[in-house]
Amino acid sequence: MTKHFRFIAVAMIAVSLAACTAKSGPPEFEPGSPAATGARCDGRIDAAFGAWARAGFSGSIAISTGGRFDCLASYGSADEAAGTPNTVDTVFSIGSVSKAFTAATVFRLADDRKLALDDRVGTILPELTGPVAGVTVRQLLLHTSGLNGTHGTDHKPLDRAGALSAIGGLKLAFAPGTGYVYSNAGYTLLALVIEKVSGRSYRDYTMAEILTLPDGRVAGGFWDGQPAAPGPRAVGRLDGGQTGESGGFAGPHWAVDGNGGLAMTTRDLAAWTHALFTGRLVSAASVQAIGTPGHDLGKGRSETPGWVAYDASVYGKPFLTTAGGGGDIGHNAVVVWVPEGERVIAMASNRPEVNAEKLLEKVGPALLADAPLPTPSPPPGGTAPAATVGKYRLETGGGFEVTAAGNQMSISASGADAVAALFPPRGVSADELRRHEERVLALLDGETQEGRKERKALETAFGRITGITPGGTVVRDGELRSYVTVTTDTRTVLGWFAVNQKGGVEAAEVDTGPPTLTLTPAGAGRYRPDDPTGSGPEVVVEFGAGRLTVTGPGGPHVAKLAG
Repeated sequence: MTKHFRFIAVAMIAVSLAACTAKSGPPEFEPGSPAATGARCDGRIDAAFGAWARAGFSGSIAISTGGRFDCLASYGSADEAAGTPNTVDTVFSIGSVSKAFTAATVFRLADDRKLALDDRVGTILPELTGPVAGVTVRQLLLHTSGLNGTHGTDHKPLDRAGALSAIGGLKLAFAPGTGYVYSNAGYTLLALVIEKVSGRSYRDYTMAEILTLPDGRVAGGFWDGQPAAPGPRAVGRLDGGQTGESGGFAGPHWAVDGNGGLAMTTRDLAAWTHALFTGRLVSAASVQAIGTPGHDLGKGRSETPGWVAYDASVYGKPFLTTAGGGGDIGHNAVVVWVPEGERVIAMASNRPEVNAEKLLEKVGPALLADAPLPTPSPPPGGTAPAATVGKYRLETGGGFEVTAAGNQMSISASGADAVAALFPPRGVSADELRRHEERVLALLDGETQEGRKERKALETAFGRITGITPGGTVVRDGELRSYVTVTTDTRTVLGWFAVNQKGGVEAAEVDTGPPTLTLTPAGAGRYRPDDPTGSGPEVVVEFGAGRLTVTGPGGPHVAKLAG
């Protein structure tokens, strides 16, 4: 089971366009011109992005200033099996970036006086029941409604009535307007509001009124179902190497409509962002409202409708950003709007090794300083030492399984002790890990409404639950994922859950493999993680005399080769 359309506020990307408008850059060209169908980018920047592509980035990049593109470039494969490269015309799912479009649509309707931001959704949708009926449109836009939990699974059919029933059945984590919890369900509820007050289907209204650019072109469409985003599509790759969902799901799509269903090229994403913030899609008053800090998230960040705003105290200039990824499609997208200079940067990727957010995080500071872009560190040197594939057991009970392919090897960890040894967290305290694991166990014990729903879903799929064993927590793509072994009266399955501070499920995958780390030779008989962005665990792995030693910040952990 997978449910994951999320937002991550990307660090260190503010105004990352300075170098792209350097004197040595290419001539500017208008969106839609013949040049826009090919790749054009400053040679220095293209060389740096090419190095990141060799390290694992696969995707497209679009950068513009004042509505004119400074850089359009693509790297890697859209479809490895077919040998198809990514191009500037390749379409990507943009995940939770879709929320920015939903918010803009709400403001368009407000401009037309078809709704007001302080309207209660229960007044607009009389068929909506439960406590959420009393929240306002504004609270849904800012994730301050109190809605907590999921209302559907991405690629399972959910019709309008089912979505209304599921959302109406969710409890509120706090009194509306008194707290913050990110909610996919809240943005789907906004899509239901859009459909009701516009008098047209949510999808048709979105395509006609908010995806249509000032020059008449339509910026993409939907990944699954109709109206579909036109153009060649990138095939996504998931963390475990599996191929992502291709967009053939027939629906109905109310599990993702409003919160994560859109798809487009990065060129169209950048063009749409510029059109939005220059008042070509909504009124000037609505542009100001969308960009005005709403709920304070701390550290110079604030939630705005569909975006997160960073003030000048963070990186010197204010900007807005939104990102989306995860799920079972295998794409990641991020876009940044910098009011000064009307600058936009949009990236999308279809592989997990160096996704769009990670790449932008790495190159942003240098772009901001108009300095040469950093490139990935070369892989550790040395030939592959004599690593013995097989299973290894720690004295404390957990274990590792080693497999090899070419000059690389992979180690998977089973058991909380092995997971902690192989995946020591960076920037997360032991207390944070413990509290997250406690929330996951409370969820699966059925202590909350959503927990009872998750438990019922698990028992429907796998049989009556007879035991749940914690299996350790890892940090992946900016979120905590706690692994559990679920024992039922018919089988045993492994899964992981990511939950928010209120215990709501943000992402989950059950009947999956254990967390796995890919390593490359580092010389002197050692292996280190194959980690070009430097964001993964800091460990060294050594083999010898039938033993495997994993050394991290907490010291060495020795496991013996199982007989």
